[in-house]
Amino acid sequence: MEWLATAEFAFNNKVHAVTELSPFKVNYGRDPRMGFNIRKKGKNVKVEEFMREMKDRYEEAKAALVKSQEKMKRQADRNRKEIEEYGVGDKVLISMKDFPMELMKRATKKLTEKYIGPYIVKKIISENVVELELPVSLRIHPVVNVRRIVKY
Repeated sequence: MEWLATAEFAFNNKVHAVTELSPFKVNYGRDPRMGFNIRKKGKNVKVEEFMREMKDRYEEAKAALVKSQEKMKRQADRNRKEIEEYGVGDKVLISMKDFPMELMKRATKKLTEKYIGPYIVKKIISENVVELELPVSLRIHPVVNVRRIVKY
């Protein structure tokens, strides 16, 4: 409990990867004054000892945050798969996994096809999204995430 304020300060002073700013700077428009740098030799030994201890706690909390961030990244990357690249004119199959039962026109989901198609890639919108040439009877949006299609 005694380290909670130090850990909170370390977190709020750490530059985050996405914003490239610390939460403190985002909120207040400036970096906080650390107060750890002793400018001149003081007369009070207890104050100097306290400042060194606070600096050590801050460094430990900062190191723990970095270690935690690396652990979370490793965990997220474990489940991440390589994205297959598609080109205009490629034939693909669409996964039926997330479609509603009404669209499949089957009595049970168990008896439906896992993939339908092949359909032609009409346009590459981004590395994650493609537009397909779909028949009007299919009644789904032609822009599809690449995680829902496979090459034919």
